[in-house]
Amino acid sequence: MAVPLREKLKKHRLELGYSLDELARLSGSSKSYLWELENRETRKPSAEKLTKIAEVLNVTTEYLLDENADLDDKFVKEAFFRKFNRLDAGDKQRIQDMIDAWAKPK
Repeated sequence: MAVPLREKLKKHRLELGYSLDELARLSGSSKSYLWELENRETRKPSAEKLTKIAEVLNVTTEYLLDENADLDDKFVKEAFFRKFNRLDAGDKQRIQDMIDAWAKPK
């Protein structure tokens, strides 16, 4: 079943417990802009705005734009790796150390 951008935005925002104000603050958008995205069918966000919103919602822009996409493992992993790649080298190493520790046989 096709799920439009506006429904995905609202669903994920509410799942994370964000108000429109909070999502606006975290994504650098205005509350009114986000309201329009969630409530008007013809609204098309800019790539820059949509990328910031997707990051806050822990999804990808591709997932948000594809009305036939489900939030499957591919999109979840892609969103994680995008966040991971923005970390500094020290934080990346700490995460790698945790993964190595968890992967050791008990």
